[in-house]
Amino acid sequence: MSGLSQTLPGARLIDGKAAAAQVLAEVRADVLALQAQQLTPGLAVVLVGEDPASHVYVRNKVLRANEVGINSFEYRLLADSSEQEVLDLVQQLNQEAQVNGILVQLPLPAHIDENKVLQAIDPRKDVDGFHSENVGGLSQGREVLTPCTPAGCMRLLHDHCGDLSGKHAVVVGRSNIVGKPMATLLLQAHCSVTVLHSRSVNAAALCRQADIVVAAVGRPRMIGADWLKPGAVVIDVGINRIEEDGRSRLVGDVDFDSAVQVAAAITPVPGGVGPMTIAMLMRNTVTATLLQQGLAPDHLSRHSLSPAPTAGQTGA
Repeated sequence: MSGLSQTLPGARLIDGKAAAAQVLAEVRADVLALQAQQLTPGLAVVLVGEDPASHVYVRNKVLRANEVGINSFEYRLLADSSEQEVLDLVQQLNQEAQVNGILVQLPLPAHIDENKVLQAIDPRKDVDGFHSENVGGLSQGREVLTPCTPAGCMRLLHDHCGDLSGKHAVVVGRSNIVGKPMATLLLQAHCSVTVLHSRSVNAAALCRQADIVVAAVGRPRMIGADWLKPGAVVIDVGINRIEEDGRSRLVGDVDFDSAVQVAAAITPVPGGVGPMTIAMLMRNTVTATLLQQGLAPDHLSRHSLSPAPTAGQTGA
């Protein structure tokens, strides 16, 4: 799809599963190239406690790592493990040469300070992109590890919209994990960006001005057709479990049934952004390996998702 389609009615579905499969194929090729140089990326996943959803996420991440040839290392700690035990493990992994990426699965038990643990990870191994050094570097346009979900959203947008320059993008939600880095990446792609949140006035009217809408607010079906400009491209990050007609189901932050009649393209839930998050985690693990070897992140990759501004572009 070149440009933002105005074809109505009925949106084109943005297939996150197919896009993730393509990213994983690219990562696999890059891993093979690294292995030819006697380098095999390694990803360490730390799971504390028995949260069922976290166990599913960790299992899926380990499976994807194995599929693309990344060495995976699982560390499972009891729910009553002390904060110091978790910090000690992180420090051990920081020093481990075979580990290029460290992921501490969230949420952590309530007695452990998540921020303290995340800040303890070596920024060069922070494949979630949550360390303050990576957050700050991203805002400055430096080559750093970028949060996986926003990076996945950008890949979907570039694949389906081409050049985003000059488009008006609205991000609904301002979380540190999705909303804020998403806005930063869109600015780097030369969009005009509006961030909506719980204190925004006339949020629906502001959203209706957008060529691109990224919904990441955590409220099921909050954004309906009346929030969208005809022909908008909609990226729905929300994953909300609801009870409907006596059944449990997953829905997004966008009311898909109404939005699909107005939007030019839209991600479904499930099957949209979700698969991209794990795919970009694998991409980040390769990027981390390159950074640790003193190589540029695009040394192997054919895809530049969030290029740093070139000279003369930083202030405009």
